Amino acid sequence: MKDPARLAVALQCATSALLAELNAAGHWTGELSSSALSTATAVVALTKVDAMRHAKLIGDGLRWLAENVNADGGWGDTTLSKSNISTTALCWAAFGAANADSDFPSVVANAEQWLRTACGESEQSVPLGPTISDSSGAGDSWRTEQLPAAIAHRYGKDRTFSVPILMTLAISGRLGAQGWHLIPKLPFELAAVSHRFWGALRLPVVSYALPALIAIGQAIHHHAPTRNPVTRLLRSLTRKKTLRVLETLQPPNGGFLEATPLTSFVAMSLASMGFASHIVAQKGAKFLTASVRPDGSWPIDTNLATWTTTLAIKALSHQPGALPLETAAVLRRWLLGQQWTHEHPYTHAAPGGWAWTDLPGGVPDADDTAGVLLALNHLGPIDGATHTAALAGVYWLRGLQNRDGGIPTFCRGWGALHFDRSSQDLTAHALRAWNAWRTEVAPRERLALVRAMSRGLGYLMRTQREDGAWIPLWFGNEHAPQDENPLYGTAHVVTALRELHESGMMPAMAPAARGAAWIASSQNEDGGWGGVRGASSSVEETALAVEALAGTSHAESVERGIEWLIVRVESGRWREPAPIGFYFARLWYYERLYPLIWTVSALGRFSRVARGWSKKDI
Repeated sequence: MKDPARLAVALQCATSALLAELNAAGHWTGELSSSALSTATAVVALTKVDAMRHAKLIGDGLRWLAENVNADGGWGDTTLSKSNISTTALCWAAFGAANADSDFPSVVANAEQWLRTACGESEQSVPLGPTISDSSGAGDSWRTEQLPAAIAHRYGKDRTFSVPILMTLAISGRLGAQGWHLIPKLPFELAAVSHRFWGALRLPVVSYALPALIAIGQAIHHHAPTRNPVTRLLRSLTRKKTLRVLETLQPPNGGFLEATPLTSFVAMSLASMGFASHIVAQKGAKFLTASVRPDGSWPIDTNLATWTTTLAIKALSHQPGALPLETAAVLRRWLLGQQWTHEHPYTHAAPGGWAWTDLPGGVPDADDTAGVLLALNHLGPIDGATHTAALAGVYWLRGLQNRDGGIPTFCRGWGALHFDRSSQDLTAHALRAWNAWRTEVAPRERLALVRAMSRGLGYLMRTQREDGAWIPLWFGNEHAPQDENPLYGTAHVVTALRELHESGMMPAMAPAARGAAWIASSQNEDGGWGGVRGASSSVEETALAVEALAGTSHAESVERGIEWLIVRVESGRWREPAPIGFYFARLWYYERLYPLIWTVSALGRFSRVARGWSKKDI
């Protein structure tokens, strides 16, 4: 580093800013971006549950949508996102459901034109279900033919989100008088089967979408029952039982997964059948009214408190003493208090895991469990309670490992759809967590853990792309092919392989070097990184690249990246977030703390390497 003083000042500035974000309870909460998609679904749900009672929230939500429409007439998932067909269709539906077209005529007309254009570009789309002519005339057949087909094309075989979008359009009247008949049936009756068989049933929705399968499936059956008399009878006989299952899946605060869209879809489904007074619909509406923001918008989820807290702890771990002992003790107690110590009622996950949030709608998952394990290891000292909790987490993660050696998000063996499969970033994260606690595991268990690590490494070696990159599951980039973010995935795997090497678990490996070379080759001309070369550089992606490459042979790339970050800190632009996060069903979000956390982590690791505290490993 040509000017170590600038690095020191930037690191101190970023670290102080991150520590200042600690809340009154002593951990980090963060703030997710407001979401046009979430706002639209909440407006429809509240309109259908009780329009008069929620009139102000509905009006505020519609005004927020009107004020935050993109210049092209469409909406993206965040205010920084490109317009997409899913969000634009749902926002268009919201105005229709609330009978507000005449209140916002230009907004609605422009949205409709955007959708017409988007549908015209989807010539190769395959219809999701039967198509019929709209009673309003052939000129509106795009609503009942091209639009459903275009939405289906975006999600392929996965109906987790395509069916809810079509249902919302039908509820709002946007698909015409026969709109419900355009929606494929969902086999909600399968929810009456024991949860032990759900994975084997190969449901057309991902594991975490079971509430939507039940509620939306029942709504479709109510409005457009199947012609098959046997299936129709079976579904009718299982309606009450599956509604009882739905009740057991709903957390006390009413928010399924703390997610506004999922909760909204369930509530509007029940209300459309005349079940607005059902306890699930009422609790869902209560969740929506409690989670609306002062400006009238809703986020995609309430918060990622556990996730952001563990990320912050890991970022500060590069600076010994950055966290005062008292603060570290508070954080440790808080994290231990978030562990699930009983079977989860939603996914039936065994005790031992952690969710992304401290709120009741969270579900234990691999990424957050690995994150907590690493954070607890950094917080030290390891007392008895920490040791017990951490080993339970280690074994919980090991029990999640798929037969291919990879780690899925929520449930072992659910491999039919994208967000249920093993993923490379989650597997890398689990390997780091296992490695951190490996020596704490009893000798009789250590061999099994080492075998699990070996299988995880084998999965990563098999799934590395020919160009050296790895692809993540829960992060993407709108400006990259297939919305993927190989920068995020490759940085995380390279970091995991480096830590395994430094601990003596594996020799230097060619795959890690190839991954590092891919990161270096993907650097933009301005010195920063996007998800791929040529995508606009972001603070988050640049910081991840710098941290992964620090201490490698790519010193020139690291220096340029560090300079890019320091300039951003000096100019005050380093806190600008980018929508690189993927939420359920490929919904974009940004998190206000991500740029702060990853800047601290990158500058801290670079400073540590510069002082000779880390090996030159790749």
